[in-house]
Amino acid sequence: MSYPSIPELLVLHAIRLIGFADSDAIAARARTDRDAMLRVLREADREGWVQHLAFADLDGWSLTDTGRIENERQLAVERTAADPDNAIAATYRDFLPLNARLVRAVTEWQIKPTDEDPFAPNKHDDPAWDSRVLNELAALGTELVPLTNRLSGVLARFDGYSDRYDAALHKAANGEHDWIDKTDVDSCHRVWFQLHEDLVATLGIDRRAEVPADPE
Repeated sequence: MSYPSIPELLVLHAIRLIGFADSDAIAARARTDRDAMLRVLREADREGWVQHLAFADLDGWSLTDTGRIENERQLAVERTAADPDNAIAATYRDFLPLNARLVRAVTEWQIKPTDEDPFAPNKHDDPAWDSRVLNELAALGTELVPLTNRLSGVLARFDGYSDRYDAALHKAANGEHDWIDKTDVDSCHRVWFQLHEDLVATLGIDRRAEVPADPE
């Protein structure tokens, strides 16, 4: 049976994954009703785990250093209870080759080397090049489904990543190219980045020290 996360974890973890978010985005990402989310935010603010920032026309919440530590404590407690067989760690190892492929595909979407410039930006004037990248992103989406099913079979909060990725890819394939790599929409890259961050946070891995896997 999939293990349900407590609201206190879901809210702090949503802020960690998004980075900086308003209350609507936190509630949506945590999949927690607004009243519960606001209660947790008030408690977290009193504890010094979150801070509210406002500048120009933006306002939102971010984790403090102590909030990040608290979230990591919550994740460790949850994983001990939910995953005694270390299924998440095994799935993470299978994720790494896919992650290397995703990074390469997004790079090829952004950069198309020429004889004069190996880092020339992709002008998207070569349909064959772009089609090959989109096909690779679609293949990765297919391979993501069983992987996220394994994760959500252990922790319910991992559910939804593959659906979000597919939704972004569908828009990109219909010509809305921002949905491949932009960070201000729920793009393929943003969804994948959050899944990666979710995995390393859940497993207590320092992402800066992570050893990348070679694509298969």
